[in-house]
Amino acid sequence: MKTKGRVLILGAGLMQRPAIVSARRLGFEVYVIDANESAVCVPLADEFCLIDLKNREAIADYAQKLQNTGGLCGVFTAGTDFSASVSFAAERCGLPAHSFEAALNASDKLRMRQRFAEYDVPSPVYYEVTIKSVESFAQSISSDKYPLVVKPADNMGARGCRLVRSKKELIAAVSEAVSYSRSARAIVEEYMDGSEFSIDALVYNGSVTICGFADRHICYPPYFVEMGHTMPSTFNQSDQLQLIEAFVKGVNALGLTCGAAKGDIKLTKRGPMIGEIAARLSGGYMSGWTYPYAADFALTQEALRIACGEIPEELLARRLPVKVECAGTKVFEIPCKYTCAERAWISIPGRVVSISGLSSVTREQGISDVLPRAVSGCDVIFPQNNVEKCGNVIAIGKMYDISSNRADHAISQIVLRLEAENEKTAAFLQKKTTDDEQLFPPDAYIPPQGGAFVINEACLKPLPFEGSILSVMPDELLPYLDTIYDWNHRTLRHTIELFERLCPIRGTIQAGTFWNACIRGGIQGMLYVADCSADRRRGK
Repeated sequence: MKTKGRVLILGAGLMQRPAIVSARRLGFEVYVIDANESAVCVPLADEFCLIDLKNREAIADYAQKLQNTGGLCGVFTAGTDFSASVSFAAERCGLPAHSFEAALNASDKLRMRQRFAEYDVPSPVYYEVTIKSVESFAQSISSDKYPLVVKPADNMGARGCRLVRSKKELIAAVSEAVSYSRSARAIVEEYMDGSEFSIDALVYNGSVTICGFADRHICYPPYFVEMGHTMPSTFNQSDQLQLIEAFVKGVNALGLTCGAAKGDIKLTKRGPMIGEIAARLSGGYMSGWTYPYAADFALTQEALRIACGEIPEELLARRLPVKVECAGTKVFEIPCKYTCAERAWISIPGRVVSISGLSSVTREQGISDVLPRAVSGCDVIFPQNNVEKCGNVIAIGKMYDISSNRADHAISQIVLRLEAENEKTAAFLQKKTTDDEQLFPPDAYIPPQGGAFVINEACLKPLPFEGSILSVMPDELLPYLDTIYDWNHRTLRHTIELFERLCPIRGTIQAGTFWNACIRGGIQGMLYVADCSADRRRGK
């Protein structure tokens, strides 16, 4: 079958699957590069080439080789850090894309903040910091400037990002952020307090079309872990228009003119403020999964058409005007028809020995995707960024609450059972944390008024060898059986029911240890304590 040309896609991970599939659907021959020859989407490529995505010269040379030996229509990525590599190769080959300079503006947070300052785009006050300068910088910052946010200058997925509340935290955080930076630089910003949103857009012929506006659910300070997103947003239209106007202003300031743009933006007491704008489609399942489901619109396909110099016909046919003032830029949107919710499940530290609930979740009403990351035998931690989560589900519904509840319920059914006698799991349950992270990770169950549950161990009844444990539940927890939830949307009652099903026969377990493990680690803590007890009995 004759194809209409070649497309080069950077990245062969799951986030690039929609691009590879869309390119093939459009009739292109698909060439894919990645530094990992075992990446999940390598088998989908017509040709795979092992190239590090940071190596712009090698990428451009490969693109030119494709162009000289049969033609190349476009270069593309989604959900990676390497939009600048795309523009570098496309510019070398004379193909449509954001300019290389614009892509650099959108890849380096320090360049980005400078452009925003020059063009009066609302964004936080910022500073460049390195390992050499962090001590003097920390001395120069007065206590009333805290909290601050520290990030690597050039990375994504919230890697190396955290809130800092003191000089001590600042120095440690800069060291961590620099370790994630390809240029050994960190950016320190004033903290933007407010609700957070994600925006995807396509920039084409002087217009910006909003293709996804989602509420982000960010959790677990001092880190910024996105536990999911939901679209369309529940915020009022006036707020959304302000946010879109700020986003488009940022797109223009960066010089993005041909391709995708993705923004993280907050609504603060001072109005919209931009976290960052990237010159690509989003990762995190938004551009390739939740928005296409919610809008019934092939976003990645239309982005590819722009990258290949084709007219994005569906984009032009579906878009509707948005009433915002953006210095002559025409702004449109393609609204959602349905609601879509993505949620992540997470784990306490340890090593996974088994996973239950996955097969049943896939059959639940409204669940479109179940996307596990952690598998049996792998090590897991409580996440500090967006790549350390254990998996995701995506749910669809007619209304916001319906899709959200479906996703939350699905997550609550999935249980990662951890190996017994694991030092990291034991340390977590004993709350062994560093000085600057005394409140992280949080307990699985926290009283509604805050603080922590304190169990009167002298009043506890022994745990039965088998059968129900509800009758011996501590008095301190009983009032909250159905009103408090753990990280994975389980009530105390649900957690107890899961434990009774997954561990019907138990060894002799010290009651205080067991219930404190429940409070600290939820179902995983309870199973861990029970499994350790069983292991000790077998060893006698």
